[in-house]
Amino acid sequence: MPIYATQFSQEDIDADVRRPKKKVIVMLGYSGTGYHGMQLCPTEKTIEGDLFAAFVAANAISKANAVDPKKSSFVRCARTDKGVHAAGNVVSLKLIIEDPDIVQKINEKLSPQIRVWGIIPATKGFSAYQFCDSRMYEYLIPSHCFLPPHPSTFLAQKMDEMAEKHGDMEAFKERQAEVESYWEETDKKHIQPIIDALPEKIKPYVQAAVGSVGGEEEKATPANNESGEACEERTESDTKKSDLTPDEQAQVNVAIKDIRTAYFKAKNEYRIPPERLARINAALALYVGTKNFHNYTIQKTFRDPSARRLIKSFKISRDPVVINGTEWLSLKVHGQSFMMHQIRKMVAMVALLVRCGADIKRIEESYQNSRIPIPKAPGLGLLLERPIFDGYNKKAKDLGRELLDFDKYEKEMDEFKLKEIYQRIFTEEAEKHAFGTFFNHIDSYKENTFLYVTSGGLAACSSSTTQPTAAQEKDARKAESKVLAEVESESEAELVDNGEDGG
Repeated sequence: MPIYATQFSQEDIDADVRRPKKKVIVMLGYSGTGYHGMQLCPTEKTIEGDLFAAFVAANAISKANAVDPKKSSFVRCARTDKGVHAAGNVVSLKLIIEDPDIVQKINEKLSPQIRVWGIIPATKGFSAYQFCDSRMYEYLIPSHCFLPPHPSTFLAQKMDEMAEKHGDMEAFKERQAEVESYWEETDKKHIQPIIDALPEKIKPYVQAAVGSVGGEEEKATPANNESGEACEERTESDTKKSDLTPDEQAQVNVAIKDIRTAYFKAKNEYRIPPERLARINAALALYVGTKNFHNYTIQKTFRDPSARRLIKSFKISRDPVVINGTEWLSLKVHGQSFMMHQIRKMVAMVALLVRCGADIKRIEESYQNSRIPIPKAPGLGLLLERPIFDGYNKKAKDLGRELLDFDKYEKEMDEFKLKEIYQRIFTEEAEKHAFGTFFNHIDSYKENTFLYVTSGGLAACSSSTTQPTAAQEKDARKAESKVLAEVESESEAELVDNGEDGG
């Protein structure tokens, strides 16, 4: 039996008083932390699973229908991936709503992570999925994600090499002008004092480790399936030398920890300049319009007509905010519909291009038939702001029906976002450093896979193939999935709803 089902005896079912069901629209919000996505799953904890169980517990679904959601004509507006949040989403189904306090009673059966905002009658043919005109998503990302890779990393070295090789050094430096001295100043201010305070004998061992520990704190996270202790042991073993006494080796290990912490602190203190923000907005604007986003999802080819999607707007929605010492940006995208991982891959592409000082026109090249391995940014920062039903509301207004409008719940939704979504995002990032882990993996990946973000362009990326055959395209997708699995914290193996609306 599915984990969301409630099993009643035949005696209980027979004794249950039959009450009329009505087709309704349920407006809800949720924090996806700890859930395996929105969509019902027989074996995993999901938002819809908890919601369905709450409907049954609140007597909004009869005991006879408590096992199978299909009997209630359950339809979602937008499916969200594992860990992804929604301030507003919609499901339509048949519910028993004669109790005037039904919303309150349903909420009492739910975790504080899930709230039903309201339930309104729907037209007979209403479908939460088919009647949705467009969707608005928000993506929260720390501003330090737009810092260039540390000069010691493979990617940083290739950035300089490719700029020199392709005669792009002047333009490359201009694109990185506002962050050109960041790492030099950081090392001088935060790292050198630690090294200067060390005994001369152990300085060389610590200096040798400096380049490798800039992202080590981020590496030591569950997202990388590696414990802090394991990371620590690896770092220490890399620096062990036979001529060091146990006490000296211990000093080296302490210094490496201090340097790791110093890098982490320095990144959190970073405040993004206006020039960088303008460049991010310019890059995001290149997504606007109807484009072929085959490179921004999985299992779709350039020839697949369903890869063409309309983006109405994409921009930084407000001034950066500082939470617990870290500066965050809010990116908002309004689109007709989205494919699986599309938004997260769009965000990752912009971040990679900006932080690596690449020409943002690379985004326009991504709409062509070359395959580009674009990783997906952490799901942690993504939330569905709300779906939009302008067409339905126009007809509802003409018919004198209640509008599907989230605005009347704005106060409650804002409070919920702050407490259950934003704070969870900020707290989880402070504990697990998902963003630092993600970018550190890419910076340190010693293959040509991600070199399309350098001055070498797509030609520098070994995975990009011009006009591939069907067999080449299949092989390229397999190779791409393998590579992305190495730098991402989640598997792309699961594909539901044909990859639709996963964000």
